[in-house]
Amino acid sequence: MHAVVKKLCLIEKIISYLNECVGQGGKVIECLIQPCLTLLRKVLYADPVIRVSLSQQSSLLTLLFRVSLIFHEDCTVVTEVGALFCLLLFDEVSKMDMWSIDSSNKPSLPSVFSLPVSVFRRYHLPVYLTGHHAVSPYSIVLPLSAQCLALKPVSDMLRIAWNLAWYHGSDNLLKEMTSTAKVQEFSGTLQLSTDDILSLKITYTTSGLQDCLHSIVQAGGHRDVRAAITRMSFYLLNDKLSFKDDIGPCGVTLKSLAWHTVLNRFLQVLPACTEDEKLLIDIIHFLNKLIKEQRKNPSIGLLHWILELLLRHNPNPLLDLLVLTESQAREETDHVQTAVRQQLQKELITLLNSLLLVFMTVTDRKCLELFYVFQTQLSLKLLQCLRVTDAPHFYGLPALERTLGGMVHLTAFPGWSAHSTLSKPLEICGKYLSGLLEVITSFYVERGGNAMSFMGKGVTKSTVLCLLHLSHEMMAQAPSSEWMPLWFLPLGSHSEEHAPIQQGLAWLIPLWVDRDPEVRFTSLGLGSALTTIEAGCAALANSCQNISGGLWGTVVNILLDQSECSMVRREAAFILQNLLVIPMPSEAIKNYTWQGPCVHDEDSGLSLVGKPALQALLYHCRFYEHLIQMAKHCYIGRYTFDLNFSAFPETSECSNLNGLDDSFKYWRAPSGTSVPDYEPTSLSTSETMVATSVGSAEPQPLLPSTLPPETMRDQFVTRGQCEARPVRPHDSSLSAPLHKQYMFVTPSLLSAICSLLDNLLAVTPRDAANALQQAHLIELLCSTVDASVIEMCIQELKTPPPFSSAVEHILAQASFLLEYLSSLSQLLQSCLLVDPNLVTQEELLKPLITNVIRVLIVCTKDVLDAQLVSAFHRTWTHLFDLLATFLRKVGVVSLLLITSTVAKHWEAVIDTLCRCVGLSVRCPALSIASLQFLSVLLAEEEKRRLQDKDRANACQVPTLASLLDGAQESHKSSERLNETILQCYEGKSPKDVLKRVAANALMSLLAVSRRAQTHALRADLIENCMERMKHITAQLNLDVLRPGKATLKKKEDGFIKELSIIMQLLRNCLYQNEECKVAALEARLVPILHSLWPWLLMEDSLMQIALQLLCVYTANFPTGCSSLCWSNYGQSVQTAHRGTPSSSLILCILKLASQMPAENTTIQQMVFMFLSNLALSHDCKGVIQKSNFLQHFLSLTLPKGGNKHLSNLAILWLKLLLNISFAEDGQQMILRLDGCLDLLTEMSKYKHKSSPYIPLLIVHNICFSPANKPKILANEKIVTLLATCLESENQNAQRIGAASLWALIYNYQKAKATLKNPSIKRRVDEAYSIAKRMFSDSEENPLNVYYLKCLENLVQLLNHS
Repeated sequence: MHAVVKKLCLIEKIISYLNECVGQGGKVIECLIQPCLTLLRKVLYADPVIRVSLSQQSSLLTLLFRVSLIFHEDCTVVTEVGALFCLLLFDEVSKMDMWSIDSSNKPSLPSVFSLPVSVFRRYHLPVYLTGHHAVSPYSIVLPLSAQCLALKPVSDMLRIAWNLAWYHGSDNLLKEMTSTAKVQEFSGTLQLSTDDILSLKITYTTSGLQDCLHSIVQAGGHRDVRAAITRMSFYLLNDKLSFKDDIGPCGVTLKSLAWHTVLNRFLQVLPACTEDEKLLIDIIHFLNKLIKEQRKNPSIGLLHWILELLLRHNPNPLLDLLVLTESQAREETDHVQTAVRQQLQKELITLLNSLLLVFMTVTDRKCLELFYVFQTQLSLKLLQCLRVTDAPHFYGLPALERTLGGMVHLTAFPGWSAHSTLSKPLEICGKYLSGLLEVITSFYVERGGNAMSFMGKGVTKSTVLCLLHLSHEMMAQAPSSEWMPLWFLPLGSHSEEHAPIQQGLAWLIPLWVDRDPEVRFTSLGLGSALTTIEAGCAALANSCQNISGGLWGTVVNILLDQSECSMVRREAAFILQNLLVIPMPSEAIKNYTWQGPCVHDEDSGLSLVGKPALQALLYHCRFYEHLIQMAKHCYIGRYTFDLNFSAFPETSECSNLNGLDDSFKYWRAPSGTSVPDYEPTSLSTSETMVATSVGSAEPQPLLPSTLPPETMRDQFVTRGQCEARPVRPHDSSLSAPLHKQYMFVTPSLLSAICSLLDNLLAVTPRDAANALQQAHLIELLCSTVDASVIEMCIQELKTPPPFSSAVEHILAQASFLLEYLSSLSQLLQSCLLVDPNLVTQEELLKPLITNVIRVLIVCTKDVLDAQLVSAFHRTWTHLFDLLATFLRKVGVVSLLLITSTVAKHWEAVIDTLCRCVGLSVRCPALSIASLQFLSVLLAEEEKRRLQDKDRANACQVPTLASLLDGAQESHKSSERLNETILQCYEGKSPKDVLKRVAANALMSLLAVSRRAQTHALRADLIENCMERMKHITAQLNLDVLRPGKATLKKKEDGFIKELSIIMQLLRNCLYQNEECKVAALEARLVPILHSLWPWLLMEDSLMQIALQLLCVYTANFPTGCSSLCWSNYGQSVQTAHRGTPSSSLILCILKLASQMPAENTTIQQMVFMFLSNLALSHDCKGVIQKSNFLQHFLSLTLPKGGNKHLSNLAILWLKLLLNISFAEDGQQMILRLDGCLDLLTEMSKYKHKSSPYIPLLIVHNICFSPANKPKILANEKIVTLLATCLESENQNAQRIGAASLWALIYNYQKAKATLKNPSIKRRVDEAYSIAKRMFSDSEENPLNVYYLKCLENLVQLLNHS
């Protein structure tokens, strides 16, 4: 290929084209310059011979330099010229990779262009290059000759170095040189000459700046001052070249010098002549450079001084010079004077714009207060500038563009209109709006758009961007929609005198089809901002009535236009999203404020309105088919691929990412966003108030990609900067045909699509869900998610490249991907609510959950960009919400996937949870989302554990409980999580929502983790809870005595909620943990609950939680059971509410159980469960017996008629008696109840699903005590019942009967006579013979073995007596 282009004289043709372009000022063949430079660069890179020959032609170097000056605003051309300069200027020192002595027929590979490290150290190269040795290994070090020191350069260097070392630095040396008394301390040959001293003064920054300031003070004319200011500017330039991202010596020195007072006198008076204006231009230019130099770390003193100058009252030259007076305008007859004044205004606007940008990072309160006032004053002054441009004597697009550029910077700040003492914010906004609309209507709309308008591109873009910022400011200052009519314009034709004046937003529609994509993007963004309120939607819809398809059709057409750029389509999606927010009818309704879309079929005459029309519109436009193509062709890389192919086949050397390949893949243009003079462009309608120059809303396809091709969803055949096809409003077709070629679809556009689909699911859930199901769109959108790209971005930010533009591109890519993840997660949550089947496929869930967890564990510790960190926090919030929704809605499918993925990244997940919970102040939403996710995950996991408890084939997956209490390696991470959540809970007030969420997470953690309980015990959680309960009790008792029932009720509600949380925490903390129960006993849990008893009686929910706490507290803890029998230590509560505490809490419980109404089953069940625990304690059984509580059992009524089931209350009583019967004293208590055995006999005839044989078990336990056997044998019904059990079909009943009869006859001779009854003996023999046949000697079931043993012993005792 190279041989062919050589024969065709490609190099000569390219040079001739460049000469022609330079000769015509770049206006003739502008489109050919960038391809020509790219071709020339590739040829030079691959052909060292041509490179050597062209490097000797100085005319070519001059030509390339002139091209770069002409096209200095085109970063692509500038980058290509920089690459060519690197190839030509450094060709002599470039590296030759290999050479061969023997002549071989093998084709030699081209050498890789590489430069010595010394070149990198000496020059700031505009591109990335590979480097080799700092010192050549082939160099020969020769000894210095004796005459070397005699050379003048060497002697000069030695002399200056000697003096600097002798006097310990430049400061002492210069002080010595200026002193009058000089002492000869060394040889005269080492004395500095006058030239040396002068050079040292100039090159040393401190002395040089001091000399400049001295020259300004002593200056006799304008020329001397301007020369000194120019010298100071050169010092700043030297800092910029030497210290790229840091403040250099000049900036540091200026902070310590009193240069403000020197320049003050030139800035406090109005210029009287042209020379004064030129001097002022130089001073303002220097200040602008200084502010830009200190943009990352601004000097507060400098900003304070400039603001005081700008806020001076009469005269205020810096602001007054923005607007020309009438006399100044009349004097502008001299072209030189006019040019000087225009340059002065340009420098002033540039300074003000730089000042606005630098205040983005300022936090000093005094400076900010001055800045707020300055903002409003500047807004009024710029408004005067805008109006004066309409005067007949003063019109020029440059002045108008400068004014609008300043307005863009100003209006990008929120609240810029709110700091005037004379005008209200809405009044200032109204004046701005009228002026900007006048610019639009005068120079754009009334002249047929940009087809006939002579208004510049920058004016159009700046005007629309100002309007976009203004819409946000008006919405912030006046939340109501009263200001919406201010945006309406009369658009009647001037030729039709009697035509009605049409009010509306129709002036906005032509901007949607402007030839500039940035204008289209910004104007659509303005439309989406205005449609955030209902009045804006109605006004915009009314303004589009004369357009075929109306507002809905126009916006849908823009969205589905595959040849349109993504940022424009994204704003169209936002407009549709806003239109769907307003409720629309399902059919035509008269006098309805918002009908939605209207569709009319001319053939059938059928008209649809509202939701049916929306469905018809989407179907007609093939909406979901277009979305499929968009999802398939999404490009998630940072840069688009270059279509310029390699000049030679790839080799391992050329494909090395650490080197420089043929396409110069690392050579990038410096981003326009790094230049603060450029107007800030809106990222989205919700982010336009950020005053940063962030460029366009999508990555610009400028140069080759640094990402692997796998990150691309599909291969494209069109370039990103091709001309977009505008969607004409008069186009009647709404079908939006599918194109074979596609523009790049960015993640930002897919984010807007996800938000749009989210709203569609809310408006038409069934239809939208069916469409998504048929199109498999959710699978496509989820397949775009790739956590590795985000991880790579963060890794690159930790080792940033040398160019700030590269960092900005990395930040933009990561932000867009995070935004897409947030929108997708919200869409998936809506899908789970509408139809979980949309997202329950395993092939979708597994990679999605894996990517979600990987994004959550991305470490942002070293990320310095605050906006990117904020984007991560927003995305994490939505991802935690998504995972929680998965667990709630489809926990059966998602739990195992989430748990296994969390287990793989356990340490990183714990670190993320701790960081997110710790952000409770800065980002409470993220803290709440992370805590809720943890709570739901632990709860769902515990539910699954209980369900799988009895399953033999349960999946053995690591659980969070096992990880929290697992190996010693995870001990520190578990402790850190426990500590973080506990601090979040204890550090918030009871009214804070976050405290309740943290409490829920802490409850779940305490319920499953033994380590969490131990940590809570060490952190004094139990004691703190007890103290808080005491305080609440005292406060409640005190408030009862105060008047005001409403206030009391409100306070009670708050205290009840807090008490509920505290008791639930204690319940989970004490669960199966005897150490914590001992701590609760020592902290006097029972007395505190006893003092709260009257309040517990008033609130059933609180009583239920208190009983749950007591059940957990008394389970397997005899000491805790006994503590309920103690008195209340003399404490008493005087209250007017129902019930007063008795002498012990157990008496209160017994009283509650005896008086509990039957309909309150929940409290009733909890009371008897608690009493069942107490029945195992000897002390509690004594109290129960003395209270005659068991007498209530005898008053139970048995079911009558055909009902064969016991009541729930009867079952609760039976369970209580069963626990009482486990000990002999309890058995005696039961037998002392007259008629109890008969009642148990009757109850045994009834059925109950959960506990059918409790009466038999009670009798079974009583039979084992020798003292009880006579009473049992004396009751014929009991003996008959036990014998009848042997004939039961249920094996449990058979076992109970056999064991009871064996217990009665064992060691009790009187029982043998009773049991020798032929009927009983026959039943025993039959049961024994059946059991011997059924069960072998090798029976494995221990219950069957025990049953056979009972019958065998029973037969032997009956037969051998």
